Amino acid sequence: MLQRWRAVGLLAMALFAVNVLARLVIRFGFDGDDTAADRVSLVMFVVIGLILAAVAFRWGRDRPVARWAGDLAAAVGVALTLTVFVAPLLVGENPFGGGAGLFFAQIWLYLAATAAGVLVGYLILTALGLDHRSQQLKRYAQLKAAKPRRVVRR
Repeated sequence: MLQRWRAVGLLAMALFAVNVLARLVIRFGFDGDDTAADRVSLVMFVVIGLILAAVAFRWGRDRPVARWAGDLAAAVGVALTLTVFVAPLLVGENPFGGGAGLFFAQIWLYLAATAAGVLVGYLILTALGLDHRSQQLKRYAQLKAAKPRRVVRR
């Protein structure tokens, strides 16, 4: 159980670190340039999506969907909370400085990027037939095919 939550915590910290790194790049590299800041933000969302796609692909191979989906949701929830409330403070900004529109836009964009990443990872896994359920069905079919039919006398 401890390793399960350790993996969730490490994933949340990795997602948070990507956001903090993007904020630092924007702050020190492109302080006044909004188009460059938008590009860095887009790259950040793509990296977050790719991380979650890889994790969904990896965890989906050996765990049921109900288990890893809950773990991913917990990690994304923690990372989102840290990203929205703590990350702006680390770079010297106010979390609510841009107004309610920017605050909620961060939340929706983050959730969209994470959902897209998880969906892409799981759809690729399912399309390849490597997900946990497909593997269970494959083992069941092999088991049933390996047993000879019982002859029933009447």
